[in-house]
Amino acid sequence: MDFDTSSEPGPSSGISSRTGDEGTVLTLWGEVDAELREAASDAMASLAARGTTRPVVLDARDVTFIDSSGVAFILQVYMLGQETGTPVVLRAPSDAVTEVLDMVGMGGRIPVEEAEPSGRRG
Repeated sequence: MDFDTSSEPGPSSGISSRTGDEGTVLTLWGEVDAELREAASDAMASLAARGTTRPVVLDARDVTFIDSSGVAFILQVYMLGQETGTPVVLRAPSDAVTEVLDMVGMGGRIPVEEAEPSGRRG
């Protein structure tokens, strides 16, 4: 089942969610900040309602900026995973994401995986 919870600000930034057999991939791109609050809420609601412990991948390779609300979203996804026994990984986080997670003391806490070599799978 695929669904899209893209934000309204347009293609320059957003959060989308795709659920398939392998689990759920949350893709974050552009400026992940308070403007994406509604998309973040929709994504969290979808995760909480999915009723499975299949992995969650936070694909953050295309994030150019992230503020405290974006970090809060990543941490909420991670904490939900901890509470439900769901593996959560950060896929190829951009330097912006890595720097902010390090700054708040979360660097290295969320497992990181490299980007898929052939690009995104569909």
